Amino acid sequence: MLATPARPVPEVALQAIRKLIEEDGYQPGDALPSQRDLAERLGVSRASLREALSSLSALGLVSVQPGKGVFVQSPASGAPASGGFAWPYAEQVSAADTFQLRYALEGFAAGQAALALTADDLDALQANVEAMAIELRAGRFEAAARLDFIFHQKLLQASGNRAMLQVITASQEIFLESQKLPFIRPERAMETWQEHRKILRALTRRSQAGAQRAMQEHIRNAAARTGVVFAG
Repeated sequence: MLATPARPVPEVALQAIRKLIEEDGYQPGDALPSQRDLAERLGVSRASLREALSSLSALGLVSVQPGKGVFVQSPASGAPASGGFAWPYAEQVSAADTFQLRYALEGFAAGQAALALTADDLDALQANVEAMAIELRAGRFEAAARLDFIFHQKLLQASGNRAMLQVITASQEIFLESQKLPFIRPERAMETWQEHRKILRALTRRSQAGAQRAMQEHIRNAAARTGVVFAG
């Protein structure tokens, strides 16, 4: 029987902190124990703890305030974006609307990019996909989310549609937040990487329809991982 691969220490720490917040009844605004105490309690290094806290901060679950401490921002057991996950832009636009806009724009952009990408562009996308796998396996979800954003931005640039690129660039923080949100479930984080590989395969084949379909499937799945479901 094959042994189950050990999870990265930062991911283990991340899940342990979420469990601590839930089981000990921490509420938004409450301070967690000091980082030294947390590291000792969880049996992890300070470096691994910092990685876990960085990911939790990126997901909107805690706020790390230098010199003050770590504070809970939303309950660790909160429901998905449509019912409880932290979405800091709720007053401007909903997470559901953001994913639907991405579905429409980026699906088309991926199809156009399939016809326009150069060999160097494809090499850069391949390097991006490989780097994302490394970050995800190490439990560095914030870094993975930024690679996710770069991957999508490269395709928008390659599509040649400047209007779409301007829309995404003008709301970069909102779009980046939508790419962080699916990592709220670390146990499913590798699905993003697998979907990017599928998109890249279609791009490499110069399949316009295949790239558009793979991108739309990816965005719909990413939304579903946060609890946002829409027909596509």
